[in-house]
Amino acid sequence: MFDSPLSASPYDVLGVDPSVDEIELRRAYRLRLRQTHPDTGGDAAVFIQVQRAWELIGTEEGRAAYDRRTGVTSDGDEWSGWRPPSARTDTRPRARSYGQPGGWRRERYLTLIREWAGHGVDVPDPYAPSLVRAAPRELRRLLADALAEEATARTVSDLGMGFTVWHDVVAGQTADDKLDHVVLSPSGLYGIMSEDFGGVVGFRRGEITGPSLGTRAPVTAALGRMRQVARSAKVKFGGAIVVLPDDDLAQAVTPLGSSRGVPVVVVRRSALAMVLRQGVPGARAIGGNELFDIRTRLQQTVRFV
Repeated sequence: MFDSPLSASPYDVLGVDPSVDEIELRRAYRLRLRQTHPDTGGDAAVFIQVQRAWELIGTEEGRAAYDRRTGVTSDGDEWSGWRPPSARTDTRPRARSYGQPGGWRRERYLTLIREWAGHGVDVPDPYAPSLVRAAPRELRRLLADALAEEATARTVSDLGMGFTVWHDVVAGQTADDKLDHVVLSPSGLYGIMSEDFGGVVGFRRGEITGPSLGTRAPVTAALGRMRQVARSAKVKFGGAIVVLPDDDLAQAVTPLGSSRGVPVVVVRRSALAMVLRQGVPGARAIGGNELFDIRTRLQQTVRFV
């Protein structure tokens, strides 16, 4: 929850300064528990955030580790979760992969953070935790979405050679209209969007809702982009998947019904592998020559941002 560039720190959740002493920290925690407890009219999602915040910084050891990892203290900046993933050393067979997951948003973030922090001059570390936390929300969102796309890519890669994935697929007039991932598997052909809205979400009439979404309609946007890719490649998607951080969803898999015969599900990041292996409920399985034909069509038509 607190490792996302968009999320509040545990200190923010508890309403204290990072320099607060242990007694005041514990007092703030107990106060926030009372304020947010569902039995007294509090918000259940915020109540869970308060508990998670205490798990991270409620002990001396845990707090010291969190502060070092996120740059709250200057005793060695160990945090590297916002940096590009390092090269893999695992030699197990991987899914076929094309394109660069999160690449467009990473590049956009780097360009804008340098303009914002250095007025066009290169900054020593564009991923420094203190710099990221201070950046405007639009910049933090770019980085958060890049991280989300990279996490999905790692999950699909680990599923093996029976899977093929295309990342950052052109699906409109601008790069903002891209489809994050197209995944071809024996369980179906899926369009996937990897998102991080920075907080718990809800659902209404087949769409994702939440205070951080504003007027955005991510499910509607994903389905529109999938239709663009489907027309271009002359293929039919079996399902649409929106992947969110685990802490932002109340359950592992949330079906949102179907649109023009395409079932839509919202899944926790940790449940994505299971969904892709078993298939989205209602999706048509693909096998044999059809699998080869769809892969060929996509390979010949997919363009990357």
